[in-house]
Amino acid sequence: MEDVHESVQDYYGKRLQGSDDLQTNACTTFGSAMPAYIRQAIGECHDEVVSKYYGCGLVVPEALRGADVLDLGSGAGRDCFVLSKVVGEQGRVVGVDMTEEQLVVARRNIDYHTQKFGYSKANVEFRFGYIEKLGEAGLEDDS
Repeated sequence: MEDVHESVQDYYGKRLQGSDDLQTNACTTFGSAMPAYIRQAIGECHDEVVSKYYGCGLVVPEALRGADVLDLGSGAGRDCFVLSKVVGEQGRVVGVDMTEEQLVVARRNIDYHTQKFGYSKANVEFRFGYIEKLGEAGLEDDS
């Protein structure tokens, strides 16, 4: 398992410098299929965060205002920042990723998004961890 972790960390943390560097188009997303409020929130994300988005799309249930949300494999944080906007200032978003380089980008942009969304304090945080070992990332069972 360690070899897989190292391979993923190298690919997403060192080899990829932007979404144009992806070696596959298997996760191409089409913005027009997203609700307008999601497209608007993505439009408010910092350019650095958007340029390092390597995900396969964002599925957001309705009625998330005030909810707590966990994003596994959060990368540079694009989906977390979008969800931050959707849950509102009373909600909370935690992103977990095993790639320190991606987490550096995400954490660097927390203040930007907090101010952009007009929040008095951040409602998003990013933790280093492996999705199969969330307890090691400080997430308790049933939390």
